[in-house]
Amino acid sequence: MKRFVQVTLLVLSGLGLLHVSLFTDDYLRYVKEGMRPLLVASGAVLLALGVAEAWSLRSGAGDDAHGGHGSGAGADPHGGHGSGAGADAHGGHGSGAGAGLGTGASGEGGEADAGRAVGEGHHGHDHSRLPRVSWLLLLPALSLIFYAPPALGAYTAAREAPKAVDAQEHFDPLPATSPLPITLTDFTHRVQQDKGLAIRSRTVRMTGFVTPGAGSTWELTRIILSCCAADAQSVKVRIYGVPAPRANTWVSVTGTWHPGGTLGTASAPVAIDVRTLKKVRRPVNGYQDALPIGTS
Repeated sequence: MKRFVQVTLLVLSGLGLLHVSLFTDDYLRYVKEGMRPLLVASGAVLLALGVAEAWSLRSGAGDDAHGGHGSGAGADPHGGHGSGAGADAHGGHGSGAGAGLGTGASGEGGEADAGRAVGEGHHGHDHSRLPRVSWLLLLPALSLIFYAPPALGAYTAAREAPKAVDAQEHFDPLPATSPLPITLTDFTHRVQQDKGLAIRSRTVRMTGFVTPGAGSTWELTRIILSCCAADAQSVKVRIYGVPAPRANTWVSVTGTWHPGGTLGTASAPVAIDVRTLKKVRRPVNGYQDALPIGTS
């Protein structure tokens, strides 16, 4: 039974990885886009191991059935007839010394039988039963095929500090486009590090999902993966001027920097006063800080 469960887990896990990485984009909820080939290879290996284990299990069952029949046929006639003949000959017609010898032989045989009994009892103990809780291991494998868990969102972002942006010294001139498409990370750099104050009075457009905040404000958020969902970090821009839509709603907003502190330094708030808000669909790969939908 234990090997059957192992085969099942291997096959289901392999099929699940191949399903999410080859036929859907659900794998993007777990890892970065560049890891797709590795997922495909892992799924193929798990499936191959499962098939090989199943073949081994089937072949082993056939060998056991054949070997058990031959051993039983050979053991009974030889062991039963030989032991009986020896006991009758020495016990019925032997002298006293012979009887003693026969008794000794019988004693030795009893010890051997006892040893065999202990060995059989040890090896015959049933190790094939699995704890019932081990069957729960099937749930993650099945979920890869039948149910994709929701993507990380507002619940995760609200419980962690925003991602620390890297220091940047040189900034290229901003294009004259208005509203200016910009990522949340680039907006953060411009607000807190650009000494040229290029972002002042510029109307910008950004896309992200809604994370509820304190009071009447909320945060436009993006979650970024370095490798997989386990190392996810968020970048946020505080929103002023419009009520918060429902948490995790993807929106595109336009507005201008919300004044405060000293622009171009860490004291400047990463925030905007919103003029327009539009609901949009979640991008296929939501785990990156990309330009607003519809721009390049």
